[in-house]
Amino acid sequence: MEATVMQKFSGTIIRKNGSTLVVEVVTYKTHPKYLKKYRSSKKYHVHTDSDAQNVGDVVEFVGCRPISKTKKFKVVE
Repeated sequence: MEATVMQKFSGTIIRKNGSTLVVEVVTYKTHPKYLKKYRSSKKYHVHTDSDAQNVGDVVEFVGCRPISKTKKFKVVE
């Protein structure tokens, strides 16, 4: 049986509430017609077990089984 490889995301912590972190991932895209680069961002609710992270830190996280209604990711580093 093959192991499935989960996509790893990296982003900045913008809010912290107990064991939940809100992490913003910023990507840069190119407009298909005008070829201008623009910034796009998305927020993820991430589960963590430790209190070592602070707002402004960069964390890596991967997908996992649903932990709550909005939390479907866990911190790796």
